[in-house]
Amino acid sequence: MSGPPRAVVFDADETLVDLRPAVTGALAAVLDEMRRRTPTAAGVSLADLEADWGAVFGALSAAPVQEIRRAALARSLARAGLDAHLDEFAALFFARRFALTRPFPDALPALAALRPHHLLGLATNGNSRAERCGLAGEFAFELYAHENGLPKKPAPDFYAAVVAAAGLPAEHVVYVGDSPEHDVLAAQRAGLPAIWLNRGRLPRPRGLTPDAEVSTLADLPDALARLRTAKA
Repeated sequence: MSGPPRAVVFDADETLVDLRPAVTGALAAVLDEMRRRTPTAAGVSLADLEADWGAVFGALSAAPVQEIRRAALARSLARAGLDAHLDEFAALFFARRFALTRPFPDALPALAALRPHHLLGLATNGNSRAERCGLAGEFAFELYAHENGLPKKPAPDFYAAVVAAAGLPAEHVVYVGDSPEHDVLAAQRAGLPAIWLNRGRLPRPRGLTPDAEVSTLADLPDALARLRTAKA
């Protein structure tokens, strides 16, 4: 890298967007409605609904997130004989999920600090659209898997699209995300520098060598400065 990173592109869920509380709240709303409709749902727990996502995810991991969530909800509703009401419960889930979704506290300040010096982008596998998650107007471009034929990470074409949207050589486009496999290794394989956001300060997985590692987005400006120096 002959100069400073010129673009910084972010993953959404668990990087900029605090997704887990929103999903938990949405599932709780689904469970409350299930119990309101039938006594059979009294034996269904929130843990059951959370487990249903994991039960279907493996077989559907390449599918759009909305499809995976609907499949998980169908499994949950079948526990209480409410299978015929999937559309209603899916609408309830997504309405609550987006109503409760917020950026992490460090997200907006970090974006504001970076914007004067970098092109900012959002590129995600999920359905956390910027305008529905408190991030409207924050990015020069946004990419969402399964729109316009875009495959999910870790597909190389996902990162090719990121580079094309930035309009810069790959080595000047830094990708930031929380997933070692999808956001770091896959980005690096595509020629992009990658910064691992390790909010939980987890041990670094074997074979993972991010170009930088931070535990908070507040540390991104310094990490980018160190990356520029190291690559100069």
